[in-house]
Amino acid sequence: MAGMDYAALFAATPSPYLVLGPDLVIVEVNRAYLEATGRTREDLLGRHIFDAFPDNPADPEADGVRNLNASLHRVLVSREPDTMALQKYDIPVAGRAGAFEERWWSPINTPILAPDGKVEWIIHRVEDVTAFIEARMAGQRPPTGQQLTEREALEAELYARARELQRLNEELRQAHTRERQVAVTLQEAMLQSPDLAHHQDVAVRYLPATGSLNVCGDWYDVVDLPDGRFAVAVGDVVGHGLEAAAVMGMLRSALSAAIRALERPALALEALGLYARSVEGAVNTTIVTAMVDPRSHLIVYSNAGHPPAILVHPDGDCELLDQATDPPLGARLQHVPRPQADVSYTPGETLVLYTDGLIERRGEDIDAGLKRLTDSLGRCATLAPEALADALLARLGLAGGARDDIALVVVRL
Repeated sequence: MAGMDYAALFAATPSPYLVLGPDLVIVEVNRAYLEATGRTREDLLGRHIFDAFPDNPADPEADGVRNLNASLHRVLVSREPDTMALQKYDIPVAGRAGAFEERWWSPINTPILAPDGKVEWIIHRVEDVTAFIEARMAGQRPPTGQQLTEREALEAELYARARELQRLNEELRQAHTRERQVAVTLQEAMLQSPDLAHHQDVAVRYLPATGSLNVCGDWYDVVDLPDGRFAVAVGDVVGHGLEAAAVMGMLRSALSAAIRALERPALALEALGLYARSVEGAVNTTIVTAMVDPRSHLIVYSNAGHPPAILVHPDGDCELLDQATDPPLGARLQHVPRPQADVSYTPGETLVLYTDGLIERRGEDIDAGLKRLTDSLGRCATLAPEALADALLARLGLAGGARDDIALVVVRL
C-alpha cells in the first residue's frame, strides 16, 4: 500500500519478532520482542542469536539452542517456513549474571529470499506461552462445584495433544540423530586420506546432504607422488544411499592406485573408466583430478564430466580450468583417450575443486551457479585455506548443508 510506513508497522506489531541474517546474527527486533525478553535493542542488535540467548547451564535437559539451531538451518536449506513444536527455552535474566528464567515459546521461522533465490533474512516469530504452560503444569482446577468452560477444556486438550506431539517429535529426531551419526561416521571412515596430513595448505570439506541418511557418493582425495608432486581429486557417483557410497569407495581407491602408478591425470582417468565398466552403478560418475608440481609451478589436469576446477588469483580473478573436459566415466561405447591440459601458477594462488552440490540450484542454469561461486571466491581469495573454505560455504548459504552432498578441496599453491 502506497505511503505505508513498514518500519513503524513492524515496530508496533504485537507479536515478538526478530530478523536474522543467514549467519544467524540479529539485524532487527521489534518492541514486543524486547518487552517479552526484557532486553534493549543495544543488547541484541549485531549479536549472534545463541550468544544473546544461550542454553541454561543449570538445566541438564536444556535443548532450546539445539532445537532452534536445527529449525533455522532447515529454513536456510529448504527456503521454506519451519513451525517448531512448543519449546522450553529459558532466557538469561537481564542484569543478573548466571541467572535464568524458565520460559515457554511457540516459534515460527520464515525465510525472506533474495532475487537470486538465496535466504537473505529469517523472520523469527515467537509467542510467549509461559503463563499458560505454568498454569496447566500446576494443575489448576476450578473451585468446587464449577466446571471447566468450553474454552478452558479446549485449551487443556490442545495442550495435552501438543505435549504428546512434542514428545513423539523429539523421539523421532533422536532416532534420526542416531542414524545420522552412524552414517556420517561411515562416510568419514571412507574419506580418510592419509597423505592429507602432509599438506598444511590444503583444506577439505564434506557436507552430507540434508534430509537423508547422509550417505552419498561425493568424495575427495589427496595423493602424494614422487619428487614433491601431489594429486587432488573430487568425484561424484550418481545416486544416494549405501549403494552409491559403496561405489564411491571402490572408485576412490582405484583412482588413488591409478594416479600413483601412472602419475598422469588423463591416464589415471582412462584406467578408471575401464574399471568403472565392471562396477555396477559406476557408469556416469564425474571426476576432476589435478596433479600439482611445486618445482615447475605447473598444474596438470583432466576432467570427466565434472564442474571445472578453479584457479583463484590473489587479486580475486578466477580462471576456470576447462580445457580438458570429457564425458563422465563409461559414457562412451568405445574407449577414447582422455584429454589433458596444464596451466602455470604463481605461488600464493589457490586451486579449488568441488562437487556440483556447491553450485547447482533447482530451476537455475549451471552458469549462474558458477558465477555465484567465482564471485564468492573473489571476495575471500586472500584468506588462508581453512578460513576460505568456511567463508565460501557461508557466503553461498551452505554452512548447514544442502539438498545434495558437497565435497570441497582448497589448495594454497
